[in-house]
Amino acid sequence: MDISGFQKGQHSGPGSGSRFFGLRLKFMVFFSLILIMTCSSLSWYFIEARRKSMTDNLEELGSILLTNTVHNEHFRIAGIVLEDRVTLGQFMQSLMALDHVVYVVIAAADGRILARQTKRARSRSNGSHGSPEQPIFPNDRISETLLQTPLIVPLSTRLVLSAEQTFVPQDESSDWLLPFWVRKETLYDFAMPVLRTFSTEMSLSRLSVELGETLGPTLSTDTPSVIGLVRIGITDAQARQTLLVIVRDVSILTALIIVSGILGAHLLTSRITTPLRSLARAVRQLAEGNDAPMTLAPSTNDEVGELTHMFNAMTQSLHDRNQAITNNLNTIRRQVRQLTTVHQASAAIAGANMFDMDRLLDTLLQLLSENLRFSKMAVVLYHPEQRYCSVARMIGVSPEIADAARRIEIPVHDDSITADLLIHGKPLLIHDIEAVAERVHPPILELLRRFGTRSVVCVPLQSHAKILGYLDGSRGSQPCNDEDLHILLTIAGHVAAAIDNAKAYSDLTELTQHLEDRIEQRTEELSRANAQLQDHDRRRSTFLSVVSHELRTPMTAIRSFAENMLDGITGPLTELQHTYLTRIQHNVARLGRIIAQLLDWSRLDTKKTEFRMEEICIRRVATIALDSLQMIAAEKNVSLGITSIESLPPVQGDRDKLEQILVNLLGNAIKFTSPGGRITVEFCESPPGLVQTCVTDTGCGIDSAHLPNIFDEFSRVPSPMPTAQGAQLGLWITKTLVTMHQGSIWVESQPGIGSRFYFTLPIAAPQFDSGRTT
Repeated sequence: MDISGFQKGQHSGPGSGSRFFGLRLKFMVFFSLILIMTCSSLSWYFIEARRKSMTDNLEELGSILLTNTVHNEHFRIAGIVLEDRVTLGQFMQSLMALDHVVYVVIAAADGRILARQTKRARSRSNGSHGSPEQPIFPNDRISETLLQTPLIVPLSTRLVLSAEQTFVPQDESSDWLLPFWVRKETLYDFAMPVLRTFSTEMSLSRLSVELGETLGPTLSTDTPSVIGLVRIGITDAQARQTLLVIVRDVSILTALIIVSGILGAHLLTSRITTPLRSLARAVRQLAEGNDAPMTLAPSTNDEVGELTHMFNAMTQSLHDRNQAITNNLNTIRRQVRQLTTVHQASAAIAGANMFDMDRLLDTLLQLLSENLRFSKMAVVLYHPEQRYCSVARMIGVSPEIADAARRIEIPVHDDSITADLLIHGKPLLIHDIEAVAERVHPPILELLRRFGTRSVVCVPLQSHAKILGYLDGSRGSQPCNDEDLHILLTIAGHVAAAIDNAKAYSDLTELTQHLEDRIEQRTEELSRANAQLQDHDRRRSTFLSVVSHELRTPMTAIRSFAENMLDGITGPLTELQHTYLTRIQHNVARLGRIIAQLLDWSRLDTKKTEFRMEEICIRRVATIALDSLQMIAAEKNVSLGITSIESLPPVQGDRDKLEQILVNLLGNAIKFTSPGGRITVEFCESPPGLVQTCVTDTGCGIDSAHLPNIFDEFSRVPSPMPTAQGAQLGLWITKTLVTMHQGSIWVESQPGIGSRFYFTLPIAAPQFDSGRTT
């Protein structure tokens, strides 16, 4: 048990020489503070509530006295209006008879004092004993203010007696900062004007009639006027005396409660801390190394007594646990050695050369044998196709015996030990070899007997749900135990993974070598095929060039002779001769176009066409193309036209190539348009930044099923005019030239109505460099 934390706490205890505050003192101080604060707060709250209640009663008394006096009809008429001294004296005496009333002042509307009395007086300034005392009344500032303001509720003002023995407002004195039991006497001055109301006016009218004279002016408005003033002073002297008695009684009661609480807390903490001190002494002895179980007698039946019982149980448990820890230390050391072996085996597997399985197995077996104290160990690999296993590596024996063991093929039968290991995947701990001798292969049993082996532990080597073999070990004549089985089971997974990885690396190396050989072979074949293709392409280009050159010379002679004969140079021709010569001339021209297309196709296919880019007006190029084909169109009675458009932006392109594009499209339109038809070229600006050209004809049209293939090279698209078809390269050349200008081309056609070929070109911009070869 780790008790260092308890020992650290003991080092700071009372025995260490440092200042120590016991639990009893801390509890007493804390409880006393809480008790004092609670009782004091409750006492203060009770006293303050009583003081507030007394103050409210005094203010309520003053308000009632003043309101009843002012609203008394007899007082207002006889006392204020008629200024009857007898009536005023009666009211004055009735008010002054009250103990709380200090003074009464009754004034007229003009501020004259009609009557006043006071219970407070001050001596003369000369200080002579025989001189009469001077009565003290409040000043007239409040009276003057109220005579000007017709209030209907009393005005309350707190006054105190100043050092000059005059009544001043409490907020002008410094006594209000002191506690109430130290302050001077406080007077509550209640003042209220006497108003001349309608009922007063009616009473005066009746009285005037009875007396036969006018007693005052009548009310001219509904607003009441001030006819007098009454002020009453109420003292808090008796209330303060009563409150001081309450303070004294409450203070005594609070002190008794606090003393009783502290005494009770002292007794309670004594019952708690005494057993705890006994426990502390016992714990200190444990901290000093006394391992003998200690028993303390519980002094109470409460939680402290239960803690004592638990401490006794804890000391006994600590004693038992220390004994168990001592017994387990050797086991822990042995397990640490085994775990170290596992770690070293894992490190050896991680750093081993996976291509050398024999060296890997030798390293692992040597490491396991040294750390786990096995005298002999072996790794047996399983060959499931042949249903047998063989010893891959073995240590602890001579090299001759290890070689002989590796040559033994151990069959895997259903009732053999190898079947339990390699088929069912069961780990085995064999305490006595002779008990299972009939299940062991005879040559292996002979080897075990020669070595003097009595006990063997075997675990299967399994990786990715596949059993690769098994690992076994023995201690000679010493028996193996369950710990040996468990440690080998832990290591078997790492060994199986290493063997599986080594096999995978070997298979991968073999596969990589095979793939490299195949790739090298395929590379040679592709190189030869590429060389043949390049030679075929070169021969094709040479053939086309030679054929076109060789064909043009006789074609020129044939065309010249045919033209001369048609012109009549050789003499007159019959109609049949003229027809034949015309056909010859037509087919020679057709053959020339086919040769030109083949040359263009060859150049475009080998990307040897040169472009000279410049800003060009596409409408002018179209006009030139139309002019060059005007004669051919006239021969077929086909009209050509251009739809004019204003402010058409120039395009970026090669002038000759653009003219070739238009000539190809217009030539096709002429060929496939019947006599009397019309061909039109239209232009428009197509956003963004493109100029669109459309060649429209009224020819035979194209079937929609053949439109997707119309721009393919050598496309065999059927036509109702087969005599007009050529090498089927014109549209492919046209599309290639448009695409190389960063444009696009498409067609819309309906059989029997005509076709519309569209292509777009970018508006003049530096898309190509001058003289660029594509």
